[in-house]
Amino acid sequence: MASNDLAARLAHMTLELCRIDSPIGHEGPIADHVEGWALRHFRREEVFRVGHTLLLGSLDDPRPTVALIGHLDTVPMHPGDVGRVPRIEGERVHGLGASDMKGGLAVMMALAEDLRRDTLPVNVAFLLYEREEGAYAESGLIPLYAKRPDLSRVRFGIAMEPTDGVVQVGCVGSMQVTVRFNGRSAHSARPWQGENAIHKAGPFLTELLGRERVEVNVAGFPFYEVMSATLAKGGRARNVVPEAFELNLNYRFAPGKSVAQAKEDVLALVAGRAEVEFTDASPSGPVAAGNPLFKQLMALTGLPAASKQAWTDVARFGEWGVDAVNFGPGETAQAHQLHESAPIAPLAVAYEKLAAFLKGAV
Repeated sequence: MASNDLAARLAHMTLELCRIDSPIGHEGPIADHVEGWALRHFRREEVFRVGHTLLLGSLDDPRPTVALIGHLDTVPMHPGDVGRVPRIEGERVHGLGASDMKGGLAVMMALAEDLRRDTLPVNVAFLLYEREEGAYAESGLIPLYAKRPDLSRVRFGIAMEPTDGVVQVGCVGSMQVTVRFNGRSAHSARPWQGENAIHKAGPFLTELLGRERVEVNVAGFPFYEVMSATLAKGGRARNVVPEAFELNLNYRFAPGKSVAQAKEDVLALVAGRAEVEFTDASPSGPVAAGNPLFKQLMALTGLPAASKQAWTDVARFGEWGVDAVNFGPGETAQAHQLHESAPIAPLAVAYEKLAAFLKGAV
């Protein structure tokens, strides 16, 4: 198939997926659509579904298994996108999820349709799952792994998150922390009779403002550890000195650092000045630079590699003992954006690069 024809086909497949609304928590219709498609391209025994998560293919194969991985959900629709119809315009597909990551799903599905999987040097499995865009503990991968612990047999995974066509290794961990400053209320005309909790947070916020990113090198790839206040809540009236003030602190930490170590970093920064509640924690993802299939991916495709300065389920696969990387056709700058779109040409590039890898890996 000519590259232009392939790109057009993949664009229309992406558009079809964008037309199926699938905000997190409402993945049923798109999972049904994918299951119906899968039953036309896989044997019935190769289609395994738990909730709105699907594992396609076999894990019981003597060949090394490569898993192509994609999530079915999107973030909730932005109010500014309500009423906008997914469409192809110029050289882009427009629609919620186009970059993150229905373009990647379309590439996965086209590869499944086209490749003679029984003749490849590797066994290929396809994993399409729900609830990626939420809390770590609510992912659709958790009940799937409970039913299919043989997922740990996978030798190499490729999470088709938007990466601008670059292979991104590892991923930073992510931790959400409520930091609560306590004071004592008073009339704002007589603040000396109370203790202003917002003012108490001032030195802490000043420290965050001046805090430099910390570069950590892992297997030759730089990752950056950063702490950011992302939400704030305090006060109950304009004429009352607030007795409480809460911040959400988001900490991104490098591969190789455990969740326990990351918690110690937060406690050291707060240094007893406020109450600390850890509300969500996702581990960092290991860098798979030593994996033979990673090396073959790079050699066969000529793609550049970089670190993943965000969190993905590469970390979860790492928890299962599976090496994985991130590689997808979407644009990182478009993820979670108002009026999301994706360029069409990279869809064909991603397809061709993955096909070359899957056909040539030994």
